[in-house]
Order: sequence, then C-alpha cells, then structure tokens
Amino acid sequence: MQHMNPYINFNGNTEEAFNFYKSVFGGEFAFVQRFKDVKDQPGCSNVPEQDMNKIMHIALPIGKSGMLMATDVLTSMGQPEVSGNNISIALSPDSKAEADKVFSGLSAGGQVIVPMSDMFWGAYFGMFIDKFGIQWMLNFDQKVNG
Repeated sequence: MQHMNPYINFNGNTEEAFNFYKSVFGGEFAFVQRFKDVKDQPGCSNVPEQDMNKIMHIALPIGKSGMLMATDVLTSMGQPEVSGNNISIALSPDSKAEADKVFSGLSAGGQVIVPMSDMFWGAYFGMFIDKFGIQWMLNFDQKVNG
C-alpha cells in the first residue's frame, strides 16, 4: 500500500477550510480541481451552474508523505453532507490486483457505493462503506503506476 490519507466531505466550504488548513500547516496545494473543470466528463454534466466553482478535489501535502484531501458535496446532486459521511479513508494501492483484494475484503458485509472501475481521471477507483459504517475510497493511479 502506497498511502493512506483522510478524505473529507464539506458542505460547500471546502475552499475556506483548506485555506485555513494551509495557513496552519503551510505548503502549497498539490491539486485543486473545480466542478467546472470536469463538466464534460461522465457524471459531471448535470452539475448546476451555481455549483460549478465548488471544489471537486483538493489535496494539501502534510508532513513528509501525508495528504489531506477533500471535496464539496453537492446537495443539488443529492449528496447531502451529514455526520458520518463527511470523512473517508483514502487508500492508494500499488496495483489493480491489490486494489481488488482490499476492496473485496473490506467491503464484505458492507455497502458498495462505486464498484472498482476505470475512471475518467486515469485511475482505477472504488468506494464503499464497510460493515462498521466507515467510508473507504481506493484509487490506483494507472498513469503513475502503470
């Protein structure tokens, strides 16, 4: 396993929160992507105009290998942020095989939200809630890891 990082869902104030975290931890954002940047991608074409400037994905390096990541959940897309779904554990496996093994093992008895599949951003990705109510995301970056 390459990395394990927290991934936080915010209710429209991701940018404000991450500017605050940046002021505390320092550094620069490793990645900032808004919904308007991906409006032509599958699943993103129905994002309302008022949500286009919200954050789809942001990452702030913390320490030598940690990364704090987040998104704005869009109530307009049926994704209300509620206590319990506002944080996930994001795993970066070393291979598709490892992603499939971990996904299969941890999701057993839980609820699959997004089955492992190739995504438009170049990753092999899946998301689920385990049988204990913990939300997980696996993202194998095929562009980096081949």
